[in-house]
Amino acid sequence: MTAEENFAKLNLELPPAPTPKGVYKPALIVDKFIYVSGHGPVQTDGSLIIGRVEEDMDIEAGKLAARQVGLTILTTLKTKLGSLDKIKRVVKVLGMVNCTSSFERHPYVINGCSELFAEVWGTENGIGVRSAVGMGSLPDNIPVEIEAMFELNED
Repeated sequence: MTAEENFAKLNLELPPAPTPKGVYKPALIVDKFIYVSGHGPVQTDGSLIIGRVEEDMDIEAGKLAARQVGLTILTTLKTKLGSLDKIKRVVKVLGMVNCTSSFERHPYVINGCSELFAEVWGTENGIGVRSAVGMGSLPDNIPVEIEAMFELNED
Protein backbone atom coordinates (compact mmCIF):
# COMPACT_ATOMS: atom_id res chain seq x y z
CA MET A 1 0.00 0.00 0.00
CA THR A 2 1.08 3.58 -0.60
CA ALA A 3 1.68 6.13 2.15
CA GLU A 4 -1.54 7.93 1.18
CA GLU A 5 -3.50 4.65 1.36
CA ASN A 6 -1.93 3.78 4.71
CA PHE A 7 -2.82 7.23 6.08
CA ALA A 8 -6.41 6.99 4.81
CA LYS A 9 -6.76 3.62 6.56
CA LEU A 10 -5.89 5.26 9.90
CA ASN A 11 -8.99 7.52 9.72
CA LEU A 12 -7.09 10.46 11.19
CA GLU A 13 -7.72 14.12 10.46
CA LEU A 14 -4.87 16.43 9.55
CA PRO A 15 -4.67 19.80 11.28
CA PRO A 16 -4.32 23.01 9.28
CA ALA A 17 -0.82 23.86 8.08
CA PRO A 18 1.00 25.90 10.72
CA THR A 19 2.28 29.35 9.85
CA PRO A 20 5.84 30.27 10.86
CA LYS A 21 6.12 32.27 14.07
CA GLY A 22 9.61 33.45 13.15
CA VAL A 23 11.92 33.93 10.20
CA TYR A 24 12.15 30.42 8.70
CA LYS A 25 10.55 28.08 6.17
CA PRO A 26 8.33 25.22 7.40
CA ALA A 27 9.99 22.88 4.88
CA LEU A 28 12.87 23.10 2.45
CA ILE A 29 13.86 20.74 -0.36
CA VAL A 30 17.59 20.28 -0.92
CA ASP A 31 18.67 17.74 -3.52
CA LYS A 32 16.71 14.55 -2.79
CA PHE A 33 15.75 15.49 0.78
CA ILE A 34 13.05 17.57 2.43
CA TYR A 35 13.90 19.13 5.78
CA VAL A 36 10.98 20.00 8.05
CA SER A 37 11.45 22.72 10.67
CA GLY A 38 10.48 22.17 14.28
CA HIS A 39 6.71 21.68 14.54
CA GLY A 40 4.39 21.78 17.52
CA PRO A 41 1.15 19.94 18.23
CA VAL A 42 -1.45 21.80 16.15
CA GLN A 43 -4.96 20.46 16.70
CA THR A 44 -7.63 20.20 14.01
CA ASP A 45 -9.17 23.51 15.18
CA GLY A 46 -5.79 25.24 14.73
CA SER A 47 -5.06 25.60 18.45
CA LEU A 48 -1.96 24.20 20.12
CA ILE A 49 -1.73 21.56 22.82
CA ILE A 50 -0.11 23.35 25.77
CA GLY A 51 1.69 22.17 28.90
CA ARG A 52 4.74 20.44 30.36
CA VAL A 53 5.03 16.68 30.57
CA GLU A 54 4.93 15.44 34.17
CA GLU A 55 3.73 18.84 35.40
CA ASP A 56 0.60 19.72 33.40
CA MET A 57 0.08 16.35 31.70
CA ASP A 58 1.08 12.73 32.14
CA ILE A 59 3.36 10.74 29.87
CA GLU A 60 0.46 9.31 27.83
CA ALA A 61 -0.86 12.80 27.07
CA GLY A 62 2.69 13.76 26.07
CA LYS A 63 2.86 10.79 23.70
CA LEU A 64 -0.48 11.81 22.15
CA ALA A 65 0.89 15.36 21.75
CA ALA A 66 3.90 13.90 19.88
CA ARG A 67 1.51 12.00 17.61
CA GLN A 68 -0.30 15.28 16.94
CA VAL A 69 3.05 16.87 16.03
CA GLY A 70 3.52 14.00 13.57
CA LEU A 71 0.16 14.81 12.01
CA THR A 72 1.17 18.47 11.79
CA ILE A 73 4.38 17.45 9.99
CA LEU A 74 2.29 15.34 7.58
CA THR A 75 0.21 18.44 6.82
CA THR A 76 3.34 20.42 5.98
CA LEU A 77 4.63 17.60 3.76
CA LYS A 78 1.31 17.38 1.87
CA THR A 79 1.19 21.18 1.53
CA LYS A 80 4.73 21.32 0.12
CA LEU A 81 4.73 18.12 -1.97
CA GLY A 82 1.05 17.47 -2.75
CA SER A 83 1.23 13.82 -1.61
CA LEU A 84 2.83 11.70 1.09
CA ASP A 85 3.69 9.22 -1.68
CA LYS A 86 6.50 11.55 -2.76
CA ILE A 87 8.39 10.59 0.41
CA LYS A 88 10.67 7.57 0.05
CA ARG A 89 11.66 7.26 3.70
CA VAL A 90 12.09 8.94 7.06
CA VAL A 91 15.78 9.74 7.56
CA LYS A 92 16.01 11.62 10.87
CA VAL A 93 13.69 12.76 13.65
CA LEU A 94 14.68 15.11 16.47
CA GLY A 95 12.10 15.19 19.25
CA MET A 96 12.20 17.74 22.08
CA VAL A 97 10.04 17.27 25.16
CA ASN A 98 9.07 20.18 27.43
CA CYS A 99 9.26 18.42 30.79
CA THR A 100 10.30 18.59 34.41
CA SER A 101 14.00 18.18 35.19
CA SER A 102 13.39 14.77 36.75
CA PHE A 103 11.60 13.34 33.69
CA GLU A 104 13.63 10.64 31.92
CA ARG A 105 11.32 8.95 29.39
CA HIS A 106 11.73 11.30 26.43
CA PRO A 107 12.00 8.44 23.89
CA TYR A 108 8.62 7.05 25.01
CA VAL A 109 6.96 10.42 24.38
CA ILE A 110 8.53 10.85 20.94
CA ASN A 111 7.35 7.34 20.01
CA GLY A 112 3.96 8.98 19.46
CA CYS A 113 5.36 10.57 16.29
CA SER A 114 7.65 7.71 15.29
CA GLU A 115 4.86 5.13 15.53
CA LEU A 116 2.67 7.33 13.28
CA PHE A 117 5.42 7.57 10.65
CA ALA A 118 5.90 3.79 10.80
CA GLU A 119 2.16 3.34 10.20
CA VAL A 120 2.25 5.68 7.19
CA TRP A 121 5.46 4.53 5.47
CA GLY A 122 5.87 1.05 7.01
CA THR A 123 8.56 -0.11 9.42
CA GLU A 124 11.27 -0.30 6.74
CA ASN A 125 10.85 3.27 5.44
CA GLY A 126 8.94 4.94 8.26
CA ILE A 127 11.60 4.51 10.94
CA GLY A 128 14.82 6.48 10.66
CA VAL A 129 17.50 7.59 13.07
CA ARG A 130 16.26 9.64 16.01
CA SER A 131 17.12 11.71 19.02
CA ALA A 132 14.70 12.42 21.88
CA VAL A 133 15.74 15.02 24.43
CA GLY A 134 14.25 17.01 27.31
CA MET A 135 13.96 20.79 27.36
CA GLY A 136 13.36 23.27 30.16
CA SER A 137 10.81 25.05 27.97
CA LEU A 138 9.51 25.16 24.41
CA PRO A 139 7.78 27.95 22.44
CA ASP A 140 4.27 28.82 23.68
CA ASN A 141 4.71 26.15 26.40
CA ILE A 142 4.00 23.32 23.93
CA PRO A 143 4.82 19.86 25.32
CA VAL A 144 6.64 18.58 22.22
CA GLU A 145 8.51 20.03 19.25
CA ILE A 146 9.78 17.78 16.46
CA GLU A 147 11.87 18.41 13.37
CA ALA A 148 12.52 15.79 10.69
CA MET A 149 14.33 14.98 7.48
CA PHE A 150 12.89 12.79 4.72
CA GLU A 151 14.30 11.32 1.53
CA LEU A 152 12.24 12.01 -1.58
CA ASN A 153 11.35 9.45 -4.22
CA GLU A 154 13.16 9.77 -7.52
CA ASP A 155 10.81 11.36 -10.06
